[in-house]
This record gives sequence, C-alpha cells and structure tokens, in this order.
Amino acid sequence: MDVSFLGGPQPQRGVGVVAPFDFALDRELWRWVPDEVSLHLTRTPFVPVEVSLDLARLVSEHETLHDAVRALAAVAPEVVAYACTSGSFVGGVAGERAMCAAMTQAGEIPSLTTSGALLEALREIGARRIAVVTPYTRSVTDSLEEYLAEGGMTVTGRAYLGLTRHIWKVPYRDVVDMARQAVVGATDALFISCTNLPTYDVIPQLEAELRMPVLSANQVTMWAALRAIGAQAVGPYQALLDPVARSGPAGMSVSPLRGPLPMTDPVVESVIEAVESVESVVDEPEAALAGAASPGSDGDPVDGLDPGFGAGLGEGPYLDDSGGPAAG
Repeated sequence: MDVSFLGGPQPQRGVGVVAPFDFALDRELWRWVPDEVSLHLTRTPFVPVEVSLDLARLVSEHETLHDAVRALAAVAPEVVAYACTSGSFVGGVAGERAMCAAMTQAGEIPSLTTSGALLEALREIGARRIAVVTPYTRSVTDSLEEYLAEGGMTVTGRAYLGLTRHIWKVPYRDVVDMARQAVVGATDALFISCTNLPTYDVIPQLEAELRMPVLSANQVTMWAALRAIGAQAVGPYQALLDPVARSGPAGMSVSPLRGPLPMTDPVVESVIEAVESVESVVDEPEAALAGAASPGSDGDPVDGLDPGFGAGLGEGPYLDDSGGPAAG
C-alpha cells in the first residue's frame, strides 16, 4: 500500500522537562499536553537520600540543572520546566529565580520551575488565601508555607502525610481526605504540592465539592510551560485551564459550609450530579474514584505503601525528618 500521501508525521513543538531522579509520573504530565506538543524528559542523577529538605537542595543544585538542560538542548525544546516543587521552593523566591536564570543560561532556552509556575497560576486566578496539601514531612511543608508567604500568599490551612519515599503510590482517596482537612475558613484556592503525587483525576471532583479552584504541582507546571510557547494545557473541568470551570463552582464565593449556591451552568450541574450519584451508591464519594483503601481506624498503613512511611493521615502522629513524632 502506498502511504506517501500521508506526508510524514505532523510537526511537533517541544517542551523540555527536568525531573528529580525518583519522579514516577511521566504519563500524568502527558495528560495535560495537546497532541501537537512533545515532552522531552530527563532526570537528575540519583542520590541516596529520602524526600527531605536535604534532597530538595541536592536535586536543585545549579550544576545539576546545568547538565540536565544541556542534555535537553540537543532536541531543541522551546521551553524547559524544572518539575519539582520542593526543589524549587527550598531556596525561597530568590532561589527560584536564580534557578530559572541558571537553566536559561545553560541552554539558552526560556526556563521555569514548578514553584514559580505556582505563584503565576495563583495570580492568574486571583487567589491569595491558600489551603495546602502535601505528602511531605512537617519541615518540608513549613518551607513551602514560607515560600508562599514570600510570594504574597497566606496559607489558611494545611494537611500533610509525612512521607519520605514512594510518594507516587499515594491513592486519590488520601488526597481527598487531606483536602477536606486543609480547607478551613476563608480560602480562595487549594494547592496540592509535589510533582510525584498523582492529582490529574482528582482535581475536577475536588473543585465540584469544595467550590474553589484546585491547583496541583504537575498541573501548574504544564500550564505555565505550554503558555510560555503559546499553547494551552488540556484537562477536564479544571478552573486554571477552563474559563467555563472558573465561572462555575470554582467561581463561587460562598463556602460550602454556608450552603450551596444556585447552579446555572449545565456543565457544573453535570459534575455535581455525577458526584451525588456516586454518594448514593457508596458511603464516601471518593471511594469509587480512588480504587484503594485508606488507613483504617486501627492505624494500618495504606495498601501498597511501605509501613515505614509513617502513621498516615488522621491516625496517630505524623513523622518529622528525624523519624520522631511531629504535631499536625
């Protein structure tokens, strides 16, 4: 069969991604990317350190970034994104800017980071009071809160898991539980931190339930990288990406604690109805979405997670960097 009429593959635009060595969610990044864009990923060198402030500093050293960006430059991406939240907020706002400058100089390619993209996204949606969810230890979560404060944001509530490894195995149900715990008082938006924490499918559910924009590390990274080249990230009913979603439940100013608002947007209605239909089948709506059990009342670890992770959300003390108990 003669297929010469096809004319070859369609031209692709490139986005370079520098990820930490333990990044496990390549496919999740691709889910935000339109067909005409290709991702080119590279990883930082392995270091035998668990997730901590020390690891964040190691994977964001300028020499490490220089080598990674030089490798990506061989395939000529139009922009380079450093996909690590803790690695880009550990040095504060000044440290994040210095990282971008170092990457841009290394490859002569415009560069950005997850934490820089976060502040850009928060300004885009007009949010200043932020609830925060992280899989990190207390000290790393504290560092994120300090970074947000430097960027002019106020953290209104937070929840964290205290994990030091295998973060990509956390089920959606745990993310939902943390979100419900973190969103208290007057809050403009929720941020789910860590590029190694799965979030793509949980964002629409949380926006419908919490009636506010929900941002995640991978989402803001892809949104900012694609916007930098004049492309648009794709995602089902996510306020940052979809103006219709932003004018729906994400645009509602009344907290769900004060009762629901009238819904006039048919898309909004369909999302809420879908959530309510699941509630009629199971006791907790997130159970059907998660497909995995959460910690039980006896404090057992999440299925599939190493018992050494820590106590988990809501059952017993979290663990700090030393392995001892830390206040939630």
